[in-house]
Amino acid sequence: MSLTHYDPLASLRVFEDAFTRMVNEPRATRPWSPAVDIYETENELVLKADVPDVDPKEIDVRVENQTLTISGERKFEQEKESKGFHRIERSYGSFVRSFAVPNTFDTEKINAGFKNGVLSVTLPKKEAAKPRQVKIEVKA
Repeated sequence: MSLTHYDPLASLRVFEDAFTRMVNEPRATRPWSPAVDIYETENELVLKADVPDVDPKEIDVRVENQTLTISGERKFEQEKESKGFHRIERSYGSFVRSFAVPNTFDTEKINAGFKNGVLSVTLPKKEAAKPRQVKIEVKA
């Protein structure tokens, strides 16, 4: 019978090493994903995504099978006259975000706009899904 040493912290150290590599690895090599806000009004669903320094021509917005997908790329463009970076913290590269769209929204009438680095996608509600007020008839 052989005795082995059991180290209960070994698995924690593996996680710690992975976390340390993730924190210390340059962000430019890590994938990024734009932050997104989604809210609903009385008449529509609105998605806003922060995509600074992304050329609107590099953004693709599509709806397929009740799934809204936005994808694009933020390219790293180093100026030729630059002597060198002191720090690179922003992430670059391709991104893809997908969101399920309830069937109460009209995906045929999707609208997208871009202003000040923010992508806005609007999906109107279908007429049947909009709130409707019913008048109460008073009988004497």
